[in-house]
Amino acid sequence: MFVFTLCLFLWSGLSSIHGLEFRYHNSMEMEQYLKDVNRRFSDITHLHSIGQSVEGRELWVLILGQHPREHRTGIPEFKYVGNMHGNEAVGRVLLLQLIDYLTSSYLSDPLVTHLLNSSRVHILPSMNPDGFESSARECTNTKGRYNKNGVDLNRNFPDVFESTTDREREKEVRAVMDWLKTESFVLSANLHGGAVVASYPYDNSNGGSELQGGLSISPDDDVFVHLAKTYSYNHTDMHNGTGCSDSQDFSQGITNGYHWYPLPGGMQDYNYVWAQCFELTLEISCCKYPPETQLPGLWAANKPALLAYMQQVHLGVKGVVMDSYGKPVQNAVVEIAERRNICPFRTDRNGEYYRLLLPGNYTIKVTNPGHKTLTQTVQVPYGPSAFSALTQNFLLQNSDYSSTATQLPQSCTTPDPVIQESDSATLLPSVFTTLTLFFLQRLLMLS
Repeated sequence: MFVFTLCLFLWSGLSSIHGLEFRYHNSMEMEQYLKDVNRRFSDITHLHSIGQSVEGRELWVLILGQHPREHRTGIPEFKYVGNMHGNEAVGRVLLLQLIDYLTSSYLSDPLVTHLLNSSRVHILPSMNPDGFESSARECTNTKGRYNKNGVDLNRNFPDVFESTTDREREKEVRAVMDWLKTESFVLSANLHGGAVVASYPYDNSNGGSELQGGLSISPDDDVFVHLAKTYSYNHTDMHNGTGCSDSQDFSQGITNGYHWYPLPGGMQDYNYVWAQCFELTLEISCCKYPPETQLPGLWAANKPALLAYMQQVHLGVKGVVMDSYGKPVQNAVVEIAERRNICPFRTDRNGEYYRLLLPGNYTIKVTNPGHKTLTQTVQVPYGPSAFSALTQNFLLQNSDYSSTATQLPQSCTTPDPVIQESDSATLLPSVFTTLTLFFLQRLLMLS
């Protein structure tokens, strides 16, 4: 055990001196590396687990920023998620490299310094560590794609376009759903492999008004196209749209998810519809599990795009909605004229809202029960260049009349993760133990 610990210590020490080695690190090595980074850069990082995989591996998230341990008003939350499909391993490698680059470049690289000072960055390198550990190092093999239960995690999220949302959720999916409830994420991307393209919502459709010319179009389609192009044109090759030898070409290196192929239960639609978080699916390598010799080139191709995409978290407008006493108002509806989102955007527990918008003039309407409706027209500049979206706060006034606040559709109630029988069974001993300890404590107090 001592020798093993010493080896890990020496490995982490070498990685800090010469940069993270370009290879596939297993789950234990990845965990050790993240802990080492957190120890060495404790002032700008915070490491925590959002849950566990089916086999009990921790789903580690490293937060980077000037204030990594807590949210600060006006500082948007950004996230990257990798390795959702266990055999698509490049995203996992690139996110570890990104962590290495961000931590080592902070205060020396102006772009990195501005990014970490103006946003809070969450990185989940591996959402499916069980699948990764069982994967075969092959380009097209599906071994390891699914989690331990044989479930595709990118088909397991609630889907607003499906008639039912109460299917059983896998542990990894439930962990992400719970994570989204704890942070008000603004922008996100999940990294995949097997193609080279930036895919944007919607991934699914039920044949409603969103279906236009074979595409499933969201109310924020202009923003999503811009985000996808931001990644593709900052990537060395993606914008050429030539794709891979065994796949179709993609004009400008982007695609509407549904137009590519319908995908029910996807994570990016769930983020957008229910969590108010704009998310893209980034396919970043033709080979899902390429030889390690190709990893430096893949990092070089994607590094500028990863950084440029992070900067887009500052698009649009942000602010706080307060009542007449200056107290933040939670769940106020903040709507942009002519953008009818399936689930209207609402203020979070801090009274904050963030709305990604391209430069232009927009009319914002704020409604909340018991308050007068506020309407304000604003001119939105290009926020990323200044590392800050336009700030527009709202002060609500009490109303003597019944509220005309926007009524939320029933489908907008965030679905609670359905617990599987195997998991619910494990809760019983825990409850029994808790009750037993409680009664023992009471008996001791009485004696």
